[in-house]
Amino acid sequence: MIPNQRSTQKTGIHGEDIAVQYLEREGYTILERRYHFEKAEVDIIAYDNRRIILVEVKTRSGASFEDADGIMSVDQFRRIAHAGQAWLYERKMEGSPIRFDLIMVLIGTGEPLVKHYVDAGYDLQWKR
Repeated sequence: MIPNQRSTQKTGIHGEDIAVQYLEREGYTILERRYHFEKAEVDIIAYDNRRIILVEVKTRSGASFEDADGIMSVDQFRRIAHAGQAWLYERKMEGSPIRFDLIMVLIGTGEPLVKHYVDAGYDLQWKR
């Protein structure tokens, strides 16, 4: 692993830790972190007492949030959705209500900022 890649990975994991703390404060139950299936990873799998939530976390260092539009491609959403379906299948929970959320974490000089996009993948089909 090249040094810059290691730094980026550490930043991403730190952002996921912050997102987990945020979700727990908001009443979500964390079911799993960094679930891998084929070429996809779901950063956080959570539960909100109604449905399973697949959460993608994007962490940035700097002074402000970039606009979330375009931060993920449709192919990225589909890979995560496919991994989410695999997670449900492995746990014999197929057909459970599922939602995709995006959490952006901004790490700067002060307290980290968190922006939560609920139902960010509403227009994508969850089936293959």
